[in-house]
Amino acid sequence: MGRRRAFIGSFTTAGGPGVLVAAVDDDSGALTVLGAADDVPDPSYLALAADGNTLYAVSETTEGAVAAYRVNGDKPELTGPPVPVGSGPTHLGLFAGHILTADYGSGSITAVPVHADGTLAAAASDVLRHTGSGLHPARQRGPHAHQVQPDPSGRWAVGVDLGTDSVRVCALRDGTLEPHRETALRPGCGPRHLAFHPEGPYAYVLNELAPTLTVCRWDAAEGLLTPLCETPVLPDSPDGDAYPSGIVVSPDGRFVWTATRGQDVVSVLAVDGGGAALRLVDTVPCGGHWPRALAASDGFLYAANERSGDVTWFALDPDTGVPREAGSVAVPAASCVIFG
Repeated sequence: MGRRRAFIGSFTTAGGPGVLVAAVDDDSGALTVLGAADDVPDPSYLALAADGNTLYAVSETTEGAVAAYRVNGDKPELTGPPVPVGSGPTHLGLFAGHILTADYGSGSITAVPVHADGTLAAAASDVLRHTGSGLHPARQRGPHAHQVQPDPSGRWAVGVDLGTDSVRVCALRDGTLEPHRETALRPGCGPRHLAFHPEGPYAYVLNELAPTLTVCRWDAAEGLLTPLCETPVLPDSPDGDAYPSGIVVSPDGRFVWTATRGQDVVSVLAVDGGGAALRLVDTVPCGGHWPRALAASDGFLYAANERSGDVTWFALDPDTGVPREAGSVAVPAASCVIFG
């Protein structure tokens, strides 16, 4: 297409337009919506194939599904019927020729084979069901897989489970998910998303039930995650709701940004010790209400603000990492934004 694109997910049951394609202005970071597809309910999280031609979306419904779209034009086009996965999928990632979904409602990871042309197989090849619970009487009665992604080496799939306060590492062989290790985090922290440092053997787990980040050492050779310390993402004890949601590590590994719903802020953390420690630098308003996800692209940071119905972009200070609000575009019930 000769231009950069962004892809935005939203909750159709809350008035969202579905999956959107937007043009990206390289100079200002501004997004301009080009087209949308609403044929899959609640496409809350998206992932793009390496060739940029196929977009995958979870359908965060009780039944749960994953769908594939062609995105060569301004409007996404389904390549086939959505494929059933576990209940309430909240995240997905490409791994070893499969789409993996994190199924929050059923507490599972589902693997769906991807054909050479980017389309999905008609059915999942395997489902890995988590077990366990946590301290929170309402949120941790059972497992709630919230995110799954490949590690930087491409050898392991890493799944974050809010309900069991743990991170699970598994392999995928012949379409079968094979559990490898489970790392326990502080009881009651409610881990939501994990992001890897781009240059060092470290990973950062953002906790939803406590406004903190857990710094971990990552050993790719052994598939081993080891918690090191926990760092707050807010300067004081929160007054009212505080539910961290999105996390982004800068491409140069110098900064980590997180979003916290309820407080409606983006936090800036400096990376110290080559990745082994984080230090809270500042918090700034997210530009809307209930920031569900963050993304970074070419010197700009983007917040998908679910309840105010917009995606806000920020110019990033290259020295301090502090975001400065630069604009927004209306997207009802926005849930995520990614770039291709």
